[in-house]
Amino acid sequence: MNRWRTILAAVNRSSGLNAHISLVKTRTNCRRCSAAAPRLSRGQATVAAKQAPSSDKGEKRGVRAIDLARKLQQEKSNSQAAEAPVSGMQKKVLDLKRFSLQLQNVHPNVLAKHLSRSVLYQDKDLVLVNKPYDVPVRDSGRDTSISSVLPVLSKMMDGMKVRSDSQLLPCLGLEKEMTGVLLLARSEAAVQHIQELHRNNQVQRKYWVVTVGVPVPSEGMIDIPIIEREVTGSQPHFKMALSPVYRMNEEGSGVTKIRAHRQALPAVTKYRVLDSRSGCSLVELQALTGVKHQMRVHMAFALACPILGDHKYSHWSKLAPQKLPERVLGKLGLEQSKVRHVPLHLHARQLTVPGPDVTVSCPLPKFFKQTLSQLNLTFPNDKDDK
Repeated sequence: MNRWRTILAAVNRSSGLNAHISLVKTRTNCRRCSAAAPRLSRGQATVAAKQAPSSDKGEKRGVRAIDLARKLQQEKSNSQAAEAPVSGMQKKVLDLKRFSLQLQNVHPNVLAKHLSRSVLYQDKDLVLVNKPYDVPVRDSGRDTSISSVLPVLSKMMDGMKVRSDSQLLPCLGLEKEMTGVLLLARSEAAVQHIQELHRNNQVQRKYWVVTVGVPVPSEGMIDIPIIEREVTGSQPHFKMALSPVYRMNEEGSGVTKIRAHRQALPAVTKYRVLDSRSGCSLVELQALTGVKHQMRVHMAFALACPILGDHKYSHWSKLAPQKLPERVLGKLGLEQSKVRHVPLHLHARQLTVPGPDVTVSCPLPKFFKQTLSQLNLTFPNDKDDK
């Protein structure tokens, strides 16, 4: 018994010695490591502490500017992809918009070259060109206009002669969103002559429009003055509006003539329906007066048949894209959210100038013909537009 006690005591003494030896070695190694490691200043120690990874898994990492920029760019690309057109019609409309923006921002020589290829008729006094969509005729200060490139166009048509006295001047302009025959004159005298003929209604201009709705009756004359009015509300703006000189009797049995507004301008538009189908119509217009937005106002407010793509006059009290019936949307292959991209379907189809007896017809733009095809609308003399 005493023998086993002696053996256990010896084992305990040996274990304690080994533990003491291990502790001494650990302390010695710590001293050596601390001696070998470089000493850090207080500032360096602070930076090192900030750069050290956090042991707390719940602590969030700070947002960097580059990460935020990448996230916003990704969200923007995703939203653009979500709004991508889903039909052929939408793609063509967007391509037209991009093309028109390119024409507005290109070098003047490029636009002049495009116009030189679009000349429909020329003589010693007049030049008639096919105006592209959404390009302004007069200088607007922001976009490249047709007027700004006329000196270059004149030289191109004169063989690019260095010493050339030829010039081109706009006579009867077209709105920015319109397409078709644009009349230019080669001298100031020719401009004055054309404008005098126009004031006497001797220059005949015919326009083709696609309307949302069918005008009733199918042929007639709209003789209602037009005035510019302010539209109040959340989006104040100005629009041309009707200023009729007749009003219905209280009994509803007739009309009574009233005094015309002092600022109203006489406006007369002749119209004729060429074809109607799918809730839309192809209508030929003749503006016998030259009031701003005259044809658009008469069609929208007098006949309740706004022109397709006329987002300004499809509503009176607000600024919003044109609201199209479901039937028309289905025919065009459009969604209402994409209607804002539909261009104005107002085309200067034909121009007749007396004297030289010049009559020029202008081919329809591609988007116009595409719309007629989708709505199953036909028109006479379609062989000119193939």
